[in-house]
Amino acid sequence: MFHTQEEQRWFFRRGDREPGIIRRAIIAGLRAILNVKPLMKNLLIFNKPYNVLCQFSGDQGETLRHYISARDFYPAGRLDKDSEGLMLLTNNGKLQNRISHPRHKWEKSYWVQVEGEIDDGALSQLRSGIELKDGPTLPTTAKRIPEPDIWARNPPIRERKSIPTSWIQLELSEGRNRQVRRMTAAIGFPTLRLIRCAIGPFHLDTLQPGEFSFTHYKV
Repeated sequence: MFHTQEEQRWFFRRGDREPGIIRRAIIAGLRAILNVKPLMKNLLIFNKPYNVLCQFSGDQGETLRHYISARDFYPAGRLDKDSEGLMLLTNNGKLQNRISHPRHKWEKSYWVQVEGEIDDGALSQLRSGIELKDGPTLPTTAKRIPEPDIWARNPPIRERKSIPTSWIQLELSEGRNRQVRRMTAAIGFPTLRLIRCAIGPFHLDTLQPGEFSFTHYKV
């Protein structure tokens, strides 16, 4: 770093008067040695609460602006107002395309509470594909799961005491309008609660409704 002892003495004499110069030099030296470049956070991971629109504008109830103040981050994909869970927002156009375009096939996972005790026959139908008005769905992964250890919904779902409920997990590689709700309704098990828990490699983890975190994803 120093070519002569005189340079070294001059640097530390100046450092006594301007401590910041030493700090900046140390940081610059470490970056040069380790070749470390600061990563810009280009992805926001958000747990969307129930009854929140997945847009920043609008005056019909709560929107994303009630929870997120980060500038220039926009949703990569959508989540219905009456659904909960994982949303990804980004400030990078290439990353937005990577997440939302069907050709990249980022699977989306959902926890679904349905009305009735779902059976193996119904799960088999979901796995094989369901015939909807806009065409058959692609084969998917569907399995019954215990009730997830998650937050209580506000307001709570409307349950009928005489009819039990059950939980399933679905993994979809396509994203039609209200697809999960239409699929479970088609096999006789209406969706009562719908929570997206994962998109590609990203998961809700410990995020509570209304909370978000930042990360970097290399495009």
